[in-house]
Amino acid sequence: MTDKANATCRKIHVTGRVQGVGFRAWTQDQAHELGVTGWVRNNPDGSVTALACGDTETLKRFGERLQDGPVAASVDELRTETADQADAPPSGFSIHK
Repeated sequence: MTDKANATCRKIHVTGRVQGVGFRAWTQDQAHELGVTGWVRNNPDGSVTALACGDTETLKRFGERLQDGPVAASVDELRTETADQADAPPSGFSIHK
């Protein structure tokens, strides 16, 4: 896991067929595998948003995995923006309802 003092945080917005296909649980698994902290949630418009914190290279790999998504998903677009580290949990990666 990345030292929080050296972590970068990104907000990642994913559109396409990303709800009802296990995208959030899969995203959490990817985060745990890579040591990314943060959260993921469904949005009312059918998209998914994640807050991800880690080192730059790890976040790049995480974004690449989200672009591919789980087997049942179909990602149309993935947008990222810098996020405030204060919004990140101190550890772990959670699914927000």
